[in-house]
Amino acid sequence: MDGIPLPLLFLALGVLILLSACFSGSETALMTLNRYRLRHLARDGHRGARRAERLLQRPDRLIGIILLGNNFMNIAASSVATLIALRLGGEGALAAATGLLTLTILIFAEVAPKTLAALRPERVAFPAALVLRPLLRLLYPLVWLTNTLANALLGLLGVNPSEEGESPLSREELRTVVNEAGAMIPQRHQRMLLSILDLDQATVEDIMVPRNEVAGIDLEADWRTITAQIAASEYTRLPVFEGGIDNIRGVIHVRRVVTAMLDGELTRDNLLEHVRPPYFVPEGTPLHRQMINFQTEKRRIGLVVDEYGELLGLVTLEDILEEIVGEFTTDPAEAVGDIHRQPDGSYLAAGSASVRELKRLLGWEISADGPKTLNGLILEQLENIPEPGTSLLIDNHPVTVMQTEDNRVKVARLDRRIQPANKD
Repeated sequence: MDGIPLPLLFLALGVLILLSACFSGSETALMTLNRYRLRHLARDGHRGARRAERLLQRPDRLIGIILLGNNFMNIAASSVATLIALRLGGEGALAAATGLLTLTILIFAEVAPKTLAALRPERVAFPAALVLRPLLRLLYPLVWLTNTLANALLGLLGVNPSEEGESPLSREELRTVVNEAGAMIPQRHQRMLLSILDLDQATVEDIMVPRNEVAGIDLEADWRTITAQIAASEYTRLPVFEGGIDNIRGVIHVRRVVTAMLDGELTRDNLLEHVRPPYFVPEGTPLHRQMINFQTEKRRIGLVVDEYGELLGLVTLEDILEEIVGEFTTDPAEAVGDIHRQPDGSYLAAGSASVRELKRLLGWEISADGPKTLNGLILEQLENIPEPGTSLLIDNHPVTVMQTEDNRVKVARLDRRIQPANKD
């Protein structure tokens, strides 16, 4: 070793530190790759992504070959630095050489390359995978032996590396991904994706039309009244009942009935020929399940019933779709269903307005297990039927009853949230 020129030793030291930096950077880059983007690139035929994906299928082997290479380079660099120190200053220079080499490796072979790899993982990982794959094949026996011993040690600690895999994203994690997508996903599309994630947290009872607001055809009404109702109906489908909404006969498709009426073929006697049997839906059915049920049953309207079979209301496929994309017939900036924004920033809301929509629009933090409508929420808070002008606070939002009808709140005004005073 004494015959090796000093410049050649310095060159070897520099090369060893550079190789150590490559191993350190490749480790960080491969481990910080976005696995979902990596899978997408691999499916699109990106060769570097495919190589990296294969390496990451066995992370124990990948870490094994990287650490073998990294430690070998660092140990070799230490040996070369020792030779250089002995040549330049004898044994007294060993301590200084050790400190200087530690600082050099820390900066140039650890911190700098790993920071670069963390900031640009794909640029570092894909070229590194091109070198690491053949190197893993070449040194596989040594890597296998190292991994076997390491896995045996982990087994003593109760950890089985073969059972540890990539866990799927939870709903809340997926929500965070969508929220942080930024400009990659338009804001409207983000709201739609988040609404889809919320479908299984709401039931048909949350969005149904209450039974007292269900518009339908009473077969016991005057025939002129029935035909006028059909002609003026704003709905495509209408429930048909006899004597009362509890005696449901079915549902008619208004357009088909109007066509028969215009052709002079519709009479009271054959009206029932156009009625399709009713489709009943349990009140606790989640929205995502009900959407599938509508598709399976080839239906667009269902009658919501409780555990005793009593009719509670009506739900349609359009109601569920509006939970995802928003209202079809109103400007989302001005109104959401029965909630209308006023020029002063307040909202006028019908008593039948869904608490679910109020929570979404105003950010109310109210339990989903309570009342489903604003009217129910106000009655629960006051424990009586309020008079117009009555005010109360709901989640620090001032609510003023504007109009009542019979035994319910018909219209209320919702003002901006009052910020609670800071307590010293």
